[in-house]
Formats: sequence, C-alpha cells, structure tokens
Amino acid sequence: MMRVLSPALSLLLLAAADAFSPISIGRPSTILHGGGGHIGSGGMADTRNPDTIQHEDPRKSISAAPSFEEYLKQRANEGNTAATAPTAPPAPIAEGDFDATAAIVASSSATPSVGYGSASSYLDTLSRTDAIAADMLDSSRKASTAASAPAKTDNFKSSPRWRKKTKQLATLGPASSDFEMIEKLFLAGADVFRLNFSHGEHAQKKELLDIIRAVEAKYDHPIAILGDLQGPKIRTGTFANPAGELLQAGQIFRFDSDETPGNAQRVFLPHPEILEASEVGHVLLIDDGKVKVVVSGKGPGYLDCEVVVGGMIKDRKGVNTPDSILEISCLTPKDREDLDYMLGIGVDWVALSFVQRPEDIVEIKRLIMSYNPNNANPPHIMAKIEKPSCFWGDNLERIVELCDGIMVARGDLGVECQPEDVPILQKTIIDECRAQGKPSVVATQMMESMIESPTPTRAEASDAATAIYDGADAIMLSAESAAGMYPEESVLMQQRIINRVEGDSHYSKYLQATRPKITDGSTASAIILAARSVARNVNAKCIATFTNGGETARKASMKRPEQPICAISPLKETCRHLAMSWGVYPEYCPTENLDTDNFRDMLRTCCEITLRKGLVSDDKDLIVVTAGFPFGTPGAANIIRVIPAAGPSYWDETL
Repeated sequence: MMRVLSPALSLLLLAAADAFSPISIGRPSTILHGGGGHIGSGGMADTRNPDTIQHEDPRKSISAAPSFEEYLKQRANEGNTAATAPTAPPAPIAEGDFDATAAIVASSSATPSVGYGSASSYLDTLSRTDAIAADMLDSSRKASTAASAPAKTDNFKSSPRWRKKTKQLATLGPASSDFEMIEKLFLAGADVFRLNFSHGEHAQKKELLDIIRAVEAKYDHPIAILGDLQGPKIRTGTFANPAGELLQAGQIFRFDSDETPGNAQRVFLPHPEILEASEVGHVLLIDDGKVKVVVSGKGPGYLDCEVVVGGMIKDRKGVNTPDSILEISCLTPKDREDLDYMLGIGVDWVALSFVQRPEDIVEIKRLIMSYNPNNANPPHIMAKIEKPSCFWGDNLERIVELCDGIMVARGDLGVECQPEDVPILQKTIIDECRAQGKPSVVATQMMESMIESPTPTRAEASDAATAIYDGADAIMLSAESAAGMYPEESVLMQQRIINRVEGDSHYSKYLQATRPKITDGSTASAIILAARSVARNVNAKCIATFTNGGETARKASMKRPEQPICAISPLKETCRHLAMSWGVYPEYCPTENLDTDNFRDMLRTCCEITLRKGLVSDDKDLIVVTAGFPFGTPGAANIIRVIPAAGPSYWDETL
C-alpha cells in the first residue's frame, strides 16, 4: 500500500514546495529538472524547449553534490582546470539607479551564470517524485540534528560589531596604550586608530603602532592607522603680569612685533604673517574665542584692535584668524619631522591640520613623493577642514579632489565659524565627499561627557546619529578614548548608535534619496552601477570586488548599496586604506593565494573569504562579484558574475 501511495505523496509534496517557492530563485521541481536559468538574470526562466533538454537522474545529482562543509574541507585537493571565458566589453549604461539585470541577461549567452531553475514542466515520471520525496525526508532528518552541528559562521563574526557599515575612529592615549585596551576598543567597534602627534614622543607612537599591528594579526582583519599632524599653533607672546590681563569691551588693544612682555594695552604677536594679512574689519579670536577683537587700524609691525568681547588674556593663548588666509605653510618644522617619522614606521593615513587652500594638499603630497619617489603605496592624505577659507569659491571642491579623505574638525571650525553654521558646513562637506567618492569623518566632542561619565548625554547621542544620517563614512572619538575614564564604553556606545541608525528605515530612504551619480562614463563605473542593481534584484547577501588599489571598492561604497562590500586585495596597504570607507569589509589575500590568471579560482577564493567574514552563511546565499582583467590595472573593472556561496562544485560549468 505504501509503495502505491509513495509516488502520489511525493508529487503532492513537490507541488506544495513549488507553491511556496519564489520563481526568482527556482522552484524545487525545476531545479531537480536540471534547469539552466540564470541567477544573473534575476531568476529569468530558461526558454529552451523542455523536450530537447537532457535530464539526469536526480538521485545521481543529489548523491554527487557535496555539502557546503565538505566542499570547504576538500578545497585544497580540488583541481581547477576551467578556463576563464572572454567577456565582451559592457554596453553603455545610463546613469542613475536603473535595473541592470536586463543588461546581464543580454550577455548571458556568452558567459552564462549559475543554473538555478528553468521553465520546464513538472517531472513526468513517478520515479523522479520518489527521489524528491526521499531527498525531502533526508533533509528533514538533517534539520532535526542541525542544532547540534557547528555553525557555519561563528558568533564572533555574526556580532553587531561586524554588521555595521559606518566606520569608527578611536584616538589612542594614556587611557588606551596597552594591548588589552586596544584590543577591547577594536572588538567594541574601532576600525581606525588615531595617533595624535601633538602629544607624546616618537617612541610612544611606534609602540602603539606595533600593538595595533599585533591586534590586526590576531584577528586577521585590516586596521588602519591615522597619524595626525599638529599644524601651526598661532599664539600670543607673554605678559609682565603672570596672571594675565583683563580686557574690557570697547577698549583698544594692540598686537605688535615688540618682544617686550605685554600689559593691558599691548602684547607681542610672533607671527608677522598675521600682521600683514589682517585688514581693517577683520576679526581675531583669542583663547578659542573667549576674547574677540576687530582690527580698527594697522601700521608697520602692528595691529590696533577694538575689543568686542572682553575677558582675561594670558601667556601664549591661541589666536584664530577667520577672515584671513595666512601666507604660511600648513607644515611647521615639527610637522615635517613628524611626517618623516610617520612615513618611516608606516602609517596608513596622514591627517593634515590647518588646511586653508588646495595648495596645502599639493605641498604635503610633494613631500611624501620626495620621501617615496617610486610611489610604492604611500599613505593616504586626510585634510582637516577647520578654516572658513576652505569654503571660499571652489576651494572645498578642489581640496576634496586633491586629497583622499576629509575630516570635519569641528573644534577649530566651531571657533572660526558661527555655531549655527557648523551643522550646515558639516552637511556640505559630507555631500561633497560623497559626490567625489572620498571618505568623510566627523570629529570633535562626539561623546565629550563620556570622558567622565559611563553614558553620553542625549544631545551627544543625537549628534552622533545626525552625522550618520548625513551619510558620513566614519565618526571619531578624541579625548573620550585617549584620556577618558570609559574608553571602551565610549567606542561601544558609538557602535550601538551606528547599528541603531542603520537599522532605521529613514536611514536607507535618506541614502537612496541623496545617492550621488557617477558621471565619468567609464566601464568600471558601469560595472559598479550594474552590480548594485543586480544585487538588489536577486537579493544577494554581498557584493565582492577584486581590487588592487581600492578604486573599485570606493566607487561601490559611493553608491551606498544595501549589501556589504567585500574588497579583496593582494596589497595590505589597500586593505588598510579601505578600512576608512563606508560599508567596505577589506580582506588581504596574498598573491600566492590568488591565481589571477584563473577567474574560476578567484571566484572560489571569494566564496571562502565571504564565508569566513560572516558575510554569507548558507550555500544558497548569492554573491555579486566584480573584477577587472587584466588584474591589477587601476579602474579596469569589466566583469560581473552572480554566484552562490556553495563554491565551484555547485556552479554552472561555464563560470
């Protein structure tokens, strides 16, 4: 009796499974039919005549296919003889968020993608339904023991720390100077560590760098190191009265070139460039704006100023000049010495302070090139925007174009600009960085109260969230992690805010509404646009890109896709640079582990890496892969594939 009912029962089970299976990924009946539809075509049906398709016995295919875990175990022994099929140049793709799936379908006859599903009819023999029923029962038994089986991705890589897309910078200092604390900050969310060269000795910076590299090696995850140059410090001279002088609103006070200690009427200003550049009506701010004066007259070697906001002025207090561009280098002799040391120990990013104009970026690039004439993976340059002159004319656009990243340094920017202007300037900087595909970092007083408190104020939490909603690539901690009482908690709090914001529907809607256009018309840009569209249409888990210098990954990040971006590079320096970019999970893959002449082997490596990083967790998870051939040519992305994470044993042989 059971032998009579078994085929009928099997057919009913198959029909039920089909009813609940999306056509886009192939129904059980058509998958077992040996269908040849293409995932790359968004689940489009195979249009071949079903009567001409040769089907294999499903029992053979089921028994022959190894499990996901078995495939990984057999990786080292698996041969790889498939040749990479030549790909035709991609057709021009219109700019914007278009449906690129059709373009992939059009070329699939030349380079067909993974075979999942077809338009074939239901199985026409009861023996096939017996095989399906047996397979379903076997799957049920496997599911009953799944709880006791080891997970495909461990909890470490599945934690919220590895799910965020906005990056975190943490400044190191007395509160975070040993291996244990730096490791805690990394695990709490820090992607980049900042070494502030305004404080400490060179030997201390080298010790911190070595610890960071040790943490990087322990967790096999690229960590970027940012060296921050101090920049010029414009200060007053000294006063005869050690307690300083109290300036009254309305009085006239003189800054001059006389080195005699000052009094209530004058003080030495050891910066002749300020005396030259300042004009009547220009504002000078003393001691972070606590005292404000306006130039009322000038002569050879002096400025007479009217005190607008009075207060105490003491020895060597800082002077800000928001209305003037000073004819001085942004690099002091100390900065040049520090830069030389940074290049020697191998920092990944150099932050340049006191940027006034594009020429400042040209100057530091020239110095780096002279140190490293062969241009062998030099550090990236991050311009700190803290002067109003950066917004004059097209200065901001040109500064962003010349450098590799921007820091919104809201400390000095908040002194030299009106407080109500700073949020608008922050958005302006972030928008320009997104338009040009350069990382942006929002810094200063993010979690200021956490220097002494285990929790931030609600205003600070809102401030951090606003920077994330604005589309910043990263947010930074300064004294909170360097000298505060709660360095680990402050990093963890930022991570919690990031994950909360990124899980909000308003965030994704805002990113979609403000997504910049790529208008360079290059093949690489077209491939990136297509990859994002295809990933969305096939519900891929990850976008993976093989990159040498990181340009393809940065363009992918620029479009803010819903999927994480796995950037695989044979250069450690590239991986560390990409640690600053939104949504990018860099992975170092040495050349000896990557056969760049065999695309099938590259795809297999991609599957292993994305599984290890926890970006995929199931053999049916889809990955959209981009690469460029010949590999290593900057900006040469010209190939796109959609593959399941299961590996070559599950793939269409034409891949």
